[in-house]
Formats: sequence, C-alpha cells, structure tokens
Amino acid sequence: MADKPRIDPALVQEFVNNAHSDFPRVRDLLERQPALINAAWDWGAGDWETGLGAAAHMGRRDIALYLLERGARMDIFAAAMLGHLDIVRATVSAMPQAHAWLGPHGIPLLRHAEAGGAEAAPVFDFLKGLGR
Repeated sequence: MADKPRIDPALVQEFVNNAHSDFPRVRDLLERQPALINAAWDWGAGDWETGLGAAAHMGRRDIALYLLERGARMDIFAAAMLGHLDIVRATVSAMPQAHAWLGPHGIPLLRHAEAGGAEAAPVFDFLKGLGR
C-alpha cells in the first residue's frame, strides 16, 4: 500500500475537541479536510477518540448524525446515544461482554445511552436491565 499523506495532528485535535460541542466548527473543518471524518486523537494511555466518539458521549445527536451522513464509522457507543437498540442488542448478543465496554475517556456504554436522552431511553433500559 502506498504511503498516504498524514493529517496535521493539530487539525485532528481541533476537530475532535470541537466535535464535543461546536457543530458549525466541525462542519467547517470537515469541509476543508474530509479525511478528518474517521481521524482519531490520542489523549494518551490508549485513550483514542474520533469526532463521532466525542459527539456520542456528549449527547450531540446533531453532530453525530452529520458525521454519520458523511461516512463516519458507526460504533456501539454512537448507536447507544442515538437510540439504535437493534444495533446495541445485536452487538451484545454476539459479544456479551460488550455491555461493559468503555468508550473514549473510559466512559461506559450505559452513560452514552443516558447522554442520548429520551430518544435513547430504550437502549438505556436494555443495558440497565442486563444488571451485570
């Protein structure tokens, strides 16, 4: 595979930071550099975070949906926050330990569902009901 140009790490950090709360800035950065869509920032000690990961644990449905529409890779944490019970249930069925997975910054899957509010309540109830 040919060596591909690297994205400026400062740009990745800015993108991920803004994906926690600043939708207009996320949109601007992604328009300027589409490769940011799946870029991950290393906070250290194995704590990697993408823009989608940032939006997911902050309950920023608007940012998460925007990123998914543009090709971000769906994961169980975003699915939980967005209320996609079918995805969460299928993942937990295939990998029972998934209910205990930790997302960026060590934030549990259940907290992602909680961040999703009313739209994610069925996921929250499902995960809470596992009682493990």
